[in-house]
Parts: sequence; structure tokens; C-alpha cells
Amino acid sequence: MSETSARPPSVDTLARSLVGSGLPHPILVDLARQAIAAGSPESAAACADLFRRTLLTPVVNATGVLLHTNLGRAPVAHTQAARAKTVEFDLATGTRGSRQQAVGQLFAQLCGAEAAIIVNNNASAVLLVLAALAEGRDVAVSRGESVEIGGAFRVPEVMEQSGARLIDVGTTNRTRLSDYERAIVRPGNDVALVLKVHPSNYRVEGFVEDTPVSQLATLDVPVVADIGSGLIDANVPWISGAPPAWLAGEPAAVQTLADGADLVTFSGDKLLGGPQAGIIVGSAELVARCSKHPLARALRCGGLVLAALQNVALSYLDRTVTTDIAFWRMVDQSTESLRIRAERIVDAAGTGTVVDSQALPGAGSAPGVSMPSVAVAVDGDVLKPLRNHEPPVIGRTRDGRTYLDLRSVESDDDTIVIAALSSLAQPSAT
Repeated sequence: MSETSARPPSVDTLARSLVGSGLPHPILVDLARQAIAAGSPESAAACADLFRRTLLTPVVNATGVLLHTNLGRAPVAHTQAARAKTVEFDLATGTRGSRQQAVGQLFAQLCGAEAAIIVNNNASAVLLVLAALAEGRDVAVSRGESVEIGGAFRVPEVMEQSGARLIDVGTTNRTRLSDYERAIVRPGNDVALVLKVHPSNYRVEGFVEDTPVSQLATLDVPVVADIGSGLIDANVPWISGAPPAWLAGEPAAVQTLADGADLVTFSGDKLLGGPQAGIIVGSAELVARCSKHPLARALRCGGLVLAALQNVALSYLDRTVTTDIAFWRMVDQSTESLRIRAERIVDAAGTGTVVDSQALPGAGSAPGVSMPSVAVAVDGDVLKPLRNHEPPVIGRTRDGRTYLDLRSVESDDDTIVIAALSSLAQPSAT
């Protein structure tokens, strides 16, 4: 081979050959330079494709886990014009307003609370409450609720960061009202509040006892309940029929406040079905103390999240939840409708079998329970070719078969599932 023919292409030429990847030119230049330096300029296209797949990418969630943490939990559709918005502007007076006013008043109304504020996630909500109400003082928490949940969120560590001191009460499996009472009056303790934490993603069964909020509310200190998953109302009045069986025992904001909790905190992107956020609802006095704490500014949400949450709250108040909110549309589907969709998919794709399945709420909501569903099953592990499809389809495998559960798939995406399954028979899918 001559020296001329062995000469690698220029970085710019190779980068321009990758323009079909859709990546910005500076990224393509870096990838081209890396490929040439590695002595394999022909690998640049594969590197561009690999880089593109590291970016946030819309996918079809066919795992049957409706709130899949790795896939962004609750799927949210939100668009708005590139226009200024009254995030901190009072239209009535023409002066600066409160960032918390618009959405806070809606969630207060929705939950039957005096006031509400929004922060960027539920861990932030708990941190802010503890810092604002108990910094330098003690907080009583049942040993059975001093938990670690997803993302290494540990109650003792959040407590430490807030400046509050943890007082463990009761035992891992049994905590009574008298345990809290002793902690509050014990010499040397300075209990500012009681924190009740929903265990979220685990369940203790057998010889167990906990103290409900209605009993804790009789104590002489405020009660803060972290219900985690964000169920608004245990009666689930926005869906037809009785509350789903899988929600039995899941704490809800309306009932927790009615039972006497002074503050309730929960996530926005779980059972609420909205964007990632932390919502604090309850006593106007305690909410005001939280909003005035210096951490409130560091933990606040931007206008995009607030606008999305406003839409979610209005949907609940208008009772249009199963139309507007993707998570509850998925929940509200009958197994009969899922089976009809699955049969159509199998017929159109020419592959797969319709099988009964069990879907999960996900994201630590309602741990240990499931809901009936229907899936399309194909033989073998074909997760990789399904992920390589455009757009990617994410399924799960079990016992040598791949399952695409339709409860977590929007019906508008059935055509994508059909195309992905059809492509499995093509040589490029292997």
C-alpha cells in the first residue's frame, strides 16, 4: 500500500462525513479526532451512533413498570411557547410576586391544606422541613422508618445534613405511641417534631406494629408525614369504579392531613403522575417557615416544572386525570382492552404470543403489589435488538423469553412496537 493511500482522512473531512448522525459539528470533530488517533477512522460512524445513544432519548417503556425510575418515572407531556411567564410577577399589582403562589394554592386546594410549596424533589422537601423546623433540635423517628430508599436516600443522613438530630424510637418491627411520648419527655431531649416516613419500597410483615398519624397527632409536637409516592386521595375519585386493589394501604395526602398531620411531603413524579418535584402541604405557619428558610431558594423549581405541575393540579381539580395524565391512563386500562391491543400487535407483526402478565406501579410505590396486565411474548432474549430499534423499545426477559407488557405502553405507540417486533426477523436485528 502506498504512503498516499495509507494516509488517514483529515479530521474535518471525517467529521463532515458523519453529519447524518444529527450530532453538532464540534462533537463530530472530537469523535473524528479520537477515531483517527486510535488508528481506526472507519470506527467513527459507530462512535457517533454510540455517543448519540448516551443522550436523553425517548423510548417505549414496555417493561410493565409504569413508573420506571431509569426511564424518568411518570411520563409527562409538556410544551409551552418561548414566552415570558409570571413565575414571580403579580399581575394584579404589577409588582414582584411569589414563585410559590400559583402552584402552591392549587395543591393546597387539592389536598385540603392551608398552604403548599414546591421544591425540586421529595428528598429536598424533607431536608427543607427538617432544616426549617428542627435545626439544632431533635426529631423522633421510628426505627422501622429510618430507611434507605432509591438513590441512597437515607433518613439519618438527610437528618444530619439538615442540622437536626435523630432520636430513634421503638424497635424495627414495633413502635407504639408510648415510645414517642417517652422520647418527647425524656430529660436531655429537645424534640422539635415527629417525622413519620412511609417505607416506600419495602415492607415488613409478621409481628409488626406502627403508630398511625391519627395517634401521633395527639402529641405535643408537630407531626410531619413523608408519604413519598404522592397519592393525592385514597378514594381515587378521578377514575371509574372503586380504588384499585393494589393501592390498599398506600398513604394519601388528603387523608393524612385529615388525620392530623401538620405537614405532608411527597413526590411529584410518582403516583401524582407529574414532573420530578417535592410538594410540601399543610399548616400555613409551618409552610411559611419553610419558605423563608435560606435552603428554600437553593431547592426551588424553575418555571418549566412549575408550569407542568400547574397543569397536573388543574387536571386533578377538573377531574380530567385519566385523559391528561399518562400514568393514570395506563392504570385505567382494562385487561380486555390490553388483550385486544396485544392480539392486533401479534397479527400485524407476524410474531409473538399474547400472554397474561403482572404490571407494577414502580418507583417504590405500593411495594410488593402488582396489577393484572397483558403482554406480547417472543422466544429468546431480544432486548438488545429492541433497544437498537428507532425509537428504542424497552422490555424485560424471564425464563428465556422476552415480554413487552402493554399496560406501560401508550396505545399510540403500538405501531412502534409492531415495527420493532417485525424487525426481529430481519438479519440486521441479530
